[in-house]
Amino acid sequence: MSEKHHIIPVWFFVGVMLLAYGILILISGLSEWSNPPNTVLANLHAPVWWGGLLTIIGAAYVLSFRPK
Repeated sequence: MSEKHHIIPVWFFVGVMLLAYGILILISGLSEWSNPPNTVLANLHAPVWWGGLLTIIGAAYVLSFRPK
């Protein structure tokens, strides 16, 4: 009758959310790489950098706070 309840840390869900948003932003940035919008700093490809950064941070959070 002794059941152990494991609490899933909120940081795991934060990591899942960052990972999902990072993948979506990275895909949209890669899709507009060949045809960038007509903005001033479009040559910097900010969605690719931010999507990659969010994906890396989200994956790190998911791996470090995953339920055991």
